[in-house]
Amino acid sequence: MKLSLGFSPCPNDCFMFDAIVNHRIDLEGLEFSIRMADVEALNKAAFEGDAGVTKLSYHAYAHCARDYVLLDAGSALGRNCGPLLISRRTIVTEEVAGGRLRIAIPGTFTTANFLLGLAFPGARDKTELVFSDIEPALLAGEFDAGVIIHENRFTYAAKGLKKIIDLGEFWEAETGAPIPLGGIVINRSAPDEVKHAVNRVLRRSVEYALANRTESLPFVREHAQEMSEDVMYRHIDLYVTEYSVDLGVEGRHAVELLFERARATGIIPAVQESLFLQP
Repeated sequence: MKLSLGFSPCPNDCFMFDAIVNHRIDLEGLEFSIRMADVEALNKAAFEGDAGVTKLSYHAYAHCARDYVLLDAGSALGRNCGPLLISRRTIVTEEVAGGRLRIAIPGTFTTANFLLGLAFPGARDKTELVFSDIEPALLAGEFDAGVIIHENRFTYAAKGLKKIIDLGEFWEAETGAPIPLGGIVINRSAPDEVKHAVNRVLRRSVEYALANRTESLPFVREHAQEMSEDVMYRHIDLYVTEYSVDLGVEGRHAVELLFERARATGIIPAVQESLFLQP
């Protein structure tokens, strides 16, 4: 069976799925057509039903759970890995809460934007940018603040930008749970045996990557050409965790908690479907 597989060109995704792309593992007879795109583009493709298997933001998943079910393997979920709200000048959190700042975000349906809304409900003057364009826009004075994700958390300070708040730390302090950033979903219309086979293949791919860290380097570097190897591996180590192999009880609880908080604040609609792959 042939399925589309969507993921981002970021180091953590390229690291996790290199073994699938380059046929380093048993794919159990499955074939994958690869689609690589920015996370918000992947979110929107999922909304349109234009995905077989795809990475997407957990925030976005709430808006398309009717059509997709979450797999246990392949997530970006962990601790001390959340998005940061940064600025060019020194800004205090009270100023953010006041709602007058112009804030660049990496997509409306990103978990980063959800966490911003949870921390600062009054911050509503927000503009979507591709995540890699946020730092340059702040340096050019186009926005007062911006939410950064991915490898930008390793580079912003060297560019003279300042942290206002770590939104991941805010989440962990509020809940005690790890931060659910992005997960892998499969279309609910796929047969159950295919869903489970895909989950096994994804897990095998992540486990292979962790056991053979350097084999994925050419694929990772191909899509992160301007990033140093040190930053690439710092990025990978931050976002590829034990929850990427399997969400487990704690990971599933964190996802449920995210949805509960989002529903309570009106950020997402109520979800009637089971979120997780069933045994």
